[in-house]
Amino acid sequence: MELPFAESWRIKMVEPIKKSTREEREQWMKEADYNLFQLRSEQVYIDCLTDSGTGAMSDRQWAAVMMGDESYAGSSSFFHLKDTINKITGFEYVIPTHQGRAAENVLFSHLVKAGSVVPGNSHFDTTKGHIESRKATALDCTIDEAKDTQLEIPFKGNVDPKKLEKALAEHHENVPFIIVTITNNTAGGQPVSMQNLREVRAIADKYGKRVVLDSARFAENAYFIKTREEGYADKTIKEIALEMFSLADGMTMSAKKDGIVNMGGFIATRHEDWYEGAKRFCIPFEGYLTYGGMNGRDMEALAVGLDENTEFENLETRIHQVEFLAGLLDEYGIPYQRPVGGHAIFVDADKVLTKVPKEEFPAQTLAIELYLEAGVRGCEIGYILADRDPVTRENRFGGLDLLRLCVARRVYTDNHMRVIAAALKNVFDRRNEITRGVEIVWEAELMRHFTVKLKKLF
Repeated sequence: MELPFAESWRIKMVEPIKKSTREEREQWMKEADYNLFQLRSEQVYIDCLTDSGTGAMSDRQWAAVMMGDESYAGSSSFFHLKDTINKITGFEYVIPTHQGRAAENVLFSHLVKAGSVVPGNSHFDTTKGHIESRKATALDCTIDEAKDTQLEIPFKGNVDPKKLEKALAEHHENVPFIIVTITNNTAGGQPVSMQNLREVRAIADKYGKRVVLDSARFAENAYFIKTREEGYADKTIKEIALEMFSLADGMTMSAKKDGIVNMGGFIATRHEDWYEGAKRFCIPFEGYLTYGGMNGRDMEALAVGLDENTEFENLETRIHQVEFLAGLLDEYGIPYQRPVGGHAIFVDADKVLTKVPKEEFPAQTLAIELYLEAGVRGCEIGYILADRDPVTRENRFGGLDLLRLCVARRVYTDNHMRVIAAALKNVFDRRNEITRGVEIVWEAELMRHFTVKLKKLF
């Protein structure tokens, strides 16, 4: 008899969570202006808002915390982290920051100017926000297949080489770099193939441009290359990661994802000129160059997390749980972005709430309904997150409208996945009764989804 799959770790400490009544959740949702970001954590039973900073650290990481060197300058913890990043990425120059958006802010302050055009694959919210706030353009060059959520292809996060070539031919003088997000979060946590990274590199070299990898989930991307791309089955995750980064010039990283820490990030590059340029912004924005917004103990924990999460068994356990949840949704006929990605399920709200008009934000409506059903907090990755066009100020309805259900690393059991699936099935079963959504009553100019205030129309 074949043995069933089991986690590659065992539990050493637990944290209690509490259930609530529907009446309580309805009141809390109203007080939060129907924005799930505004809920208090104790009002949430199972939290799938994000996998960013929500993972459980290992015993090795907690032990490393006690070794943190909190020196303002020259911290040994920084050099430990730097050595780990050097080994995994091959990048010589490292600047720590307090999280991924801070890394973007520091690097983009040096590279992105008004009028710049930054092509890439579905820039995520902070990436797009940091570009557009500088009066520049984030140009999406993702393959068209990513828009068909029911299409099964292995690397749906890829950059379309023809779109990228066209972008560089038209905007060559204004392109400071190309950015590739691994995995492609906005498109549904979809991976990018090594072959596609080679194609991007060749086009970049043709036009004399550099490539940045948005690397928050680079280890998960390496896992999919190992398991889905020909020629990589026998390579280790660390070998694959090193090859991925060899095709780029630099990276930004939110270490709160694949670094499995609660706070942290960094910039890494092989180019001294980028390092020198970014240094000028690190010190006023983040802190001195050997801590950059991170405590010594956090850098120690991150060094261990990067080492642990570039091992196959850890990634296999993590992604298996996401696949387990996807399998339950398959049983219930609930449509999501296929094939399942590495860190979350992205439910296709347009295919679920077919009677809710796009102007009333189906994915946000579905997120609210799921919370009211069982206290499960998800996140809209769709029409609200897309913000308004910076020129016309019209809502951008051209992309996907998805409910993202993130699975925190090493936190929940498969029984929690069963609760999530059953709650979503209950909403799905009454989908035809949901005909109205929400409308915006207040919004910020950029990255509005974090603080938007909504009015319930249903």
